[in-house]
Amino acid sequence: MFTEHDENGIEYRKPMKIPYIPEDAPFSGEQKYWLAGFLAGLHSRLLVLEDKQPAATGTGSTATKQLHILFGSQTGNAEALAQNAAKAARAQGLVPVVQALGEVDIDVFASMRHVLIVTSTYGEGEMPDNAQLFWQAISASTAPRLEQMHFAVLAIGDTGYDGFCQAGKFIDMRLEQLGAKRVTDRIDCDIDYENPASTWLSSSMPQFAASAGSSGTALENLPEAPEIPGSNRQNPYAATLVTNKRLSGANSDKDIRHFEFDLTDSGLKYEAGDALGVIPVNDPVLVNLLLTQLNADYQTPVPGFDRNLGDLLTYQFEISEPSRKLIEWVGQHTTNQELRHVLQHDDKDALGVWLWGKDTLDLLQLDLSRAVSIPEFVALLRPLQHRAYSISSSPAAHPNQVHLTIASVRYHSAGRARSGVCSTYLAERVGRGEKPAIFISPNKAFRIPANSDAPLIMVGPGTGIAPFRAFLQERQASGAKGKNWLFFGDQHQEHDFIYQDELNAWHENGLLTRLDLAFSRDQTKKIYVQNRMIEQGAELYAWLQEGAYFYVCGDASRMAKDVDKTLYQIITQFGGLSAERAADYIDQLKKEKRYLRDVY
Repeated sequence: MFTEHDENGIEYRKPMKIPYIPEDAPFSGEQKYWLAGFLAGLHSRLLVLEDKQPAATGTGSTATKQLHILFGSQTGNAEALAQNAAKAARAQGLVPVVQALGEVDIDVFASMRHVLIVTSTYGEGEMPDNAQLFWQAISASTAPRLEQMHFAVLAIGDTGYDGFCQAGKFIDMRLEQLGAKRVTDRIDCDIDYENPASTWLSSSMPQFAASAGSSGTALENLPEAPEIPGSNRQNPYAATLVTNKRLSGANSDKDIRHFEFDLTDSGLKYEAGDALGVIPVNDPVLVNLLLTQLNADYQTPVPGFDRNLGDLLTYQFEISEPSRKLIEWVGQHTTNQELRHVLQHDDKDALGVWLWGKDTLDLLQLDLSRAVSIPEFVALLRPLQHRAYSISSSPAAHPNQVHLTIASVRYHSAGRARSGVCSTYLAERVGRGEKPAIFISPNKAFRIPANSDAPLIMVGPGTGIAPFRAFLQERQASGAKGKNWLFFGDQHQEHDFIYQDELNAWHENGLLTRLDLAFSRDQTKKIYVQNRMIEQGAELYAWLQEGAYFYVCGDASRMAKDVDKTLYQIITQFGGLSAERAADYIDQLKKEKRYLRDVY
């Protein structure tokens, strides 16, 4: 059997592990790779055969009432929505099967009859990591026709980015091109997605039920677990801050801090690899400057809101990063020719350059043809978003705490000091013993392998070390025997080697089998983690051949892309593979969940 059930009784498909070909097997590199591909194809065919059999829960008619809920998720939000969708499906008598898009074989997908896809969009309109292989499969010219499929797409994104909900839009369009029939129109949800998504699911499930021939009678209802404060962003937990310690040296260009929060008696559970959501409070200095610009005071009432203007700007709306609506409004009412030119020509790159370092106040201080009214201004703002940070502790090592590793963002622009919304809120305005609002954000796509003997390769410069500190604590606490290799770096070893004592101790006692460091500014030629990777390329490839899991955490725009390119180079050079074979090798790592990223 290849299906299991979670704690809520919801069926999900368990991905099959492709057998590892030992290094000492009597095959060349190409032969080993071909054999691994053959075994992967064999397992895919078994999955197709299993999927075409009647459901294990009973009759063939039950199988026709299956609703395959497939998710593409970068940080766990879409996966959480998929689980909510499964509960809604059960209430309509449907049998939900929840599965990540990256685990779906294209032939199995072609046999599905009723499909709900829930996907986020990563970066500037890209597919999330666990949906890329699925997208490659359905966008290929060889993709199968899907005339028997009935589908719907729930997309989540952020209007602050170009390519809003683009992943969902692409998938929705492609399924239609392949002949699939929409059960209902796609919904594109912004950052406050919970309520619109819930409403859409409530209206969509009866339509799926009717299409599948379900009576609409709920399957056996399982008791709902009580909602624990801190289990989602709608119901945060007030956690006591017990530690705020600077990690970077006094002469560092950075202010990297270690935070510890007390979870005693909270009931909150997390795993190494999860993130912690922190709900910030805006900088009072910027709030007061905005009030002055608007000729208002803190207590000014705002029509349609039960909070005064000061509270709205402090707790409810984003005021550091200008919203797209505000940018467009200012563009229509300003005499600033540079902004008008950029907007008129829809030059996204030029707009990004123009906006760099600017906040909401900067836009209001441009020459405007008319003043913005307070209700109008508030309507142009985006809701204040939580910030998600990779957890840097293991509950096995710190059962009553959760740790974060955060770089405080500070800079000067146009004569004013600027700061990160949440990083400096924690660093400067939350004292020890105070209780900021937090919640656990599970990331099931970034986990330590269940096989404790499997080797780990971790690439995490700067604050990207956070989840790997958690991984190493977890491996130490569990007595895992697998080898561990960390690539870490920053600007200067003397000032920026955070967690130096811990890492060196782990290296000395053998928990860290290898520790490769890259401090970019300590020599004339800058050296980064990807340079250390290629220097150790032969051994890194050997670890992959032994079944190692490869993890990356940190900056998505540059570091993660450079690391990805270097990984291709290593596999090509040291594996003796063609570019095409190396790409297939990487894809296989992703299918086996051995190449995982937590990037931002």
